[in-house]
Amino acid sequence: MSEFIEKDWEEETWAIRPNKSQLKRDIAEISQLSEEISQLTASQIEKLALPDVIVLAIDSAAKMPAKSARKRQMKYVTSLMRHEDLDAIQESLDKMKAKSAHATRELHQAERWRDRLLSEDNEVVTEFLNQFPTAEVQQIRQLIRNAKKEIASSKSPKNSRLLFRYLRELIEETSEHK
Repeated sequence: MSEFIEKDWEEETWAIRPNKSQLKRDIAEISQLSEEISQLTASQIEKLALPDVIVLAIDSAAKMPAKSARKRQMKYVTSLMRHEDLDAIQESLDKMKAKSAHATRELHQAERWRDRLLSEDNEVVTEFLNQFPTAEVQQIRQLIRNAKKEIASSKSPKNSRLLFRYLRELIEETSEHK
């Protein structure tokens, strides 16, 4: 009789299989992340602090033409990336993109200021100095004066470049303190 009771109370266990569609979506996300990483420079990849195996695999994939060998290599990279902390990698990648976008904005801002300072009158200099009080007035005025002379005499824009460099440094310095 004990055999009969044990048979009735046996638990049936079923294998719980993960959703195939979700697995495919996850792999597609990892593949897209791997592709983004493969487009980065070596110094940027180094900042992500990936294992050496992945770095080497990405490096070899970057050297390949966009044919089937590269696709196989990227699948290999994707399989290696499945075992990493993807959220941390994505966060680092997003920070790099944000810094790059911020640097581009600062660059465009410096270009606009340089163009305005060289083409308009002294009111623009005053406006600039009000916005960036740490700027050295004498140096800015001298760079503007020399750049305007170069433009008038059709010389190479050495002082215009120096003015741009100085403006960019001021803008970076100001944005770091905010």
